[in-house]
Amino acid sequence: MDQKRELSSVDLAAVVAELSAYDGAKVDKVYLYGDDLLRLKMRDFDRGRVELFVEVGETKRVHTVAPERVPDAPGRPPHFAKMLRSRLSGADFVEVSQYEFDRILEFVFDRDDETTRIIVELFGEGNVAVTDGEYEVVDSLETVRLKSRTVAPGSRYEFPESRVDPLTVSRETFDRQMADSDTDVVRTLATQLNFGGLYAEEICTRAGVEKTLDIAEAGDDEYERLYGAVERLAIDVRTGAFDPRIYVERDSDGAESAGAADAGESSDDGETDGTAGDSGGRVVDVTPFPLEEHQAAGLEPEGRDSFLDALDEYFHRLERDEQEDEPGSQRPDFEAEIEKQRRIIDQQEGAIEEFEREAEAERERAELLYANYGLVDEILSTVRQARESGTPWDEIDARFSEGADQGIDAAAAVVDVDGANGRVTVQVEGERIPLEADAGVEKNADRLYTEAKRIEEKKAGAEAAIEDTREALADLKARRDAWEAGEGPDDGADEEMNDEDREIDWLARSSIPIRENEPWYGRFRWVHTSDDFLVIGGRNADQNEELVNKYLEPGDRVFHTQAHGGPVTVLKATDPGESSRPDIEFPDTSIEQAAQFAVSYASVWKDGRYAGDVYAVDADQVTKTPESGEYLEKGGFAIRGDRTYHRDTPVGVAIGVQCEPWTRVIGGPPAAIADRSVTTIAVEPGRYAQGDVAKRIYRELRERFADESFVRKVASPDRIQHFLPPGGSRIKDD
Repeated sequence: MDQKRELSSVDLAAVVAELSAYDGAKVDKVYLYGDDLLRLKMRDFDRGRVELFVEVGETKRVHTVAPERVPDAPGRPPHFAKMLRSRLSGADFVEVSQYEFDRILEFVFDRDDETTRIIVELFGEGNVAVTDGEYEVVDSLETVRLKSRTVAPGSRYEFPESRVDPLTVSRETFDRQMADSDTDVVRTLATQLNFGGLYAEEICTRAGVEKTLDIAEAGDDEYERLYGAVERLAIDVRTGAFDPRIYVERDSDGAESAGAADAGESSDDGETDGTAGDSGGRVVDVTPFPLEEHQAAGLEPEGRDSFLDALDEYFHRLERDEQEDEPGSQRPDFEAEIEKQRRIIDQQEGAIEEFEREAEAERERAELLYANYGLVDEILSTVRQARESGTPWDEIDARFSEGADQGIDAAAAVVDVDGANGRVTVQVEGERIPLEADAGVEKNADRLYTEAKRIEEKKAGAEAAIEDTREALADLKARRDAWEAGEGPDDGADEEMNDEDREIDWLARSSIPIRENEPWYGRFRWVHTSDDFLVIGGRNADQNEELVNKYLEPGDRVFHTQAHGGPVTVLKATDPGESSRPDIEFPDTSIEQAAQFAVSYASVWKDGRYAGDVYAVDADQVTKTPESGEYLEKGGFAIRGDRTYHRDTPVGVAIGVQCEPWTRVIGGPPAAIADRSVTTIAVEPGRYAQGDVAKRIYRELRERFADESFVRKVASPDRIQHFLPPGGSRIKDD
């Protein structure tokens, strides 16, 4: 069975219901991983740190993530992330809603100065649109221009055409939609009623209606049973009566794959109670309710306390399954996994201690009720008599306050009256105890004893789970020792890394180690020539000024286009801090590549031309002091003496990924980066904006590398855009 990668409309309805509990949380920071994974770090005053993940690429999901599973923050935040940070920092999460029954969620955030709506599209290619309070698009991950709708900065966000919402459909509309179909029952539910394949089959199964029954042969009896099944599902969604399941596919022989167990317990029917961890196997689906279809297919269910927890666990294991399926020969990171299991054990031990404290506290409260039986009974009797005589709750509260002022012990013990829930909270011997007002002392005490017993059962489950985790830890240590003793794969990555005579196939490697180094020139445009000379260029007038005033040294060569609007381009003879070398002779290849760099990042490219004239001068010919009567604009400079011209220099830029000695994106003249990159993509002047071309290149690189996570970390669209020329471009055909 294929593994689930996209959430259904039913799933999203459950997500909305559970995410609504975080209303009022404050946004701390926003991150963008690659071009399709958004992370919102928030603070909820009741629950603490909240990590919300939104992914709209090949995998489409929205859910919270346990803090220990959150990946490291990406390096330089892209424009989209910066924009969101400026709008959302300190904002309140107001609400989340699902648009009709579509796979679209709308998140609303409020701050004193503005309202921001984030609209997440989890269908098709996927998209995230950021709008203001009036739905005007501020920015979006993807620009959409169709006949039916437009999603683009400056335009009003347009939702897709309305569809039938099967969870609110009337019986008359249901019958009409079904009768208008010309296919069988299950396809009609899937398409006309918008349930999709899985839930259409589930509705048929729950209703006891044959899926392949031709719609023309279905009568009132079948319609009634189907509509009843739909109504029951709708009620569960509306009331939040979720009972989440992760469905696992075992090997044909029933064997389980190795996996670490988190704190939890197993029930008698083999399902978990919501706190259990990974019990092995290949995850294939996650649902807010148990599905009879999956049970019939022999899938093994694992329960969770909430659907958000189930989603977090499912996608975590899905990613792990993919990594395990990839062919790879490098040494597993045993130390990280061992440390993870130790953290889990610490958490489980802490949970067991907390369960013990909670159970003991509930028992002590119950015993306090019996120890103060007369006082508590007087309070409960007073409330019952007042309610039987029709006294409002607020008046009961006022009477207790008056009695407390008069020194009546029973009245003084009442610290809260909650009419909405029919509860009275008393404080006896320093302990606050909520009481059910319509129950006696015995029943309230029994309720506390029952709660203590329930907590004790959770403690027993956690104790069983910790033994599983300890076994997993022991297994990890054994596998690490076996590997280090030479019993691991004999085609390992360590041997590959150390064998200088063997060329590494970086594209095929399942995992590439990240080795980042932020050079001093990283904020400029830059490239190293094929002869290893550094070329740097200004991105704006301020950087042009800085290059000439601070980094131009004797021996350097300066290039500039004949056309107006080009960057100051410096071919460096030395790095800053090194002794200048005024007598250096640059190879012709470096001079040609520096000239191509200068013309490619100038207005020549922006104008859509494929060649332009470039001149070169020595560093001592460049001055910021104008002649008498001249005026130099910011970023401008004057040239004294002869110039060497490079006529009709062709433009040319390629984007590449470097894997050693550093892992990073590089870009510039194709000949300059060819030997430094493991793969390159050439671009030429075209009609596509920088951001769109960067995303296209990113997707192409993800397809070329086996380790997609490596591409996401080092070659995000924003980093690629850093090396693209200003103006329109397109990927060059080979």
